[in-house]
Amino acid sequence: MKSACILSLYVVSFLLSCNSDPKTKAKEKTTQSTYNLPLPQGWGKEVFPIPMNFAPAINYKGHEEIRFTPGWGDSTKADYWSYAFLWCLDSDPNMNDSTVESNLRHYYDGLIRSNSQQFHITNAMMFPTETSFEKIAPVNGDQQTFTGTIKMLDYMRQQPQVLNSMVHLKFCSAVNKYMVFYKISPRPVTDSVWIGLNRLWTDFECGAKVPGLK
Repeated sequence: MKSACILSLYVVSFLLSCNSDPKTKAKEKTTQSTYNLPLPQGWGKEVFPIPMNFAPAINYKGHEEIRFTPGWGDSTKADYWSYAFLWCLDSDPNMNDSTVESNLRHYYDGLIRSNSQQFHITNAMMFPTETSFEKIAPVNGDQQTFTGTIKMLDYMRQQPQVLNSMVHLKFCSAVNKYMVFYKISPRPVTDSVWIGLNRLWTDFECGAKVPGLK
């Protein structure tokens, strides 16, 4: 992630905005609706467009916004590989168990390939990502909620690992976008690291107001 398809948040913030279609400019300053994904102190962030260069088979349009725990890239930390990412999509992703599984297979297979040179991953080390998800009762106002696992190659440590995941789908009418939120960690969902991951979605604001331009 941090070495693949990284775009400066400050450069793309307007280009990748989830605001509704712009209205005719008014003489006075207006207020526009957007969304707010929390950024806890010490966490990292990235934003890049969808479709993604490393996973073109994921055929959506929009952007991805990531939140990295402080120890995401440090294998000695309890929150290693724990992070979350939001897909802000222009159209309905028509999600079900199979769609979630397919999207995440493409995502992690592409992510591993894109990092293979930097982390000296040979073809012999690689194996196909395996995903398994099921739909559960919706939580936190979701349209749909899924839970499952991702078996993938940890390219940083060059060994297999299993990531636990929860996936949330919500339609944000204020900006006319579909929000798909992924929470990821090798830690069990009962681990304390999930408190911070869960809070990102609990505190997510759809329709937050920000000053418009004159």
